[in-house]
Amino acid sequence: MKCSVYSEELTQPGSMTVRPGQSLTINCKVSYSVRSYYTAWIRQPAGKALEWIGRIATPGDSAHNDKLKHKFSMSSDTGTNTITLQGQNLQTEDTAVYYCARDTVIHTNTPIIQKPFGM
Repeated sequence: MKCSVYSEELTQPGSMTVRPGQSLTINCKVSYSVRSYYTAWIRQPAGKALEWIGRIATPGDSAHNDKLKHKFSMSSDTGTNTITLQGQNLQTEDTAVYYCARDTVIHTNTPIIQKPFGM
C-alpha cells in the first residue's frame, strides 16, 4: 500500500478594513498551477455558516453563487498562480472572514473527477 501526502500553500493578506460602499480586492497566491485545480472563495460572517462565493480555474472558467455574483467577481493569473476576488459596493452585511481554498476536483477538459480523500 502506498500513501502520499500532498501539501499546498495558499497565501492571502491579513485583516483588511473596507468602508460601506467601497470596493475590496483580495489576492490569493497559490503553490499549485491554477490551470490544474479550481480555487474557491468562501466567506464566514461571525457566528454564521460558511458561504460559498464561487470558484475559478482559468479565465473564463468559473462558477458563482447566484446570490452574490452581482457583488463579487474573480480572476486568475496563470503566470503568477494568483487568484483574485474583487467586491464592489460592500456593506456591513459583507463583514466576514474571507477564505481562498483549493478544490479537490482536478480541472480537466474531460468529465470532472472527484479525488477520494487521502489518495
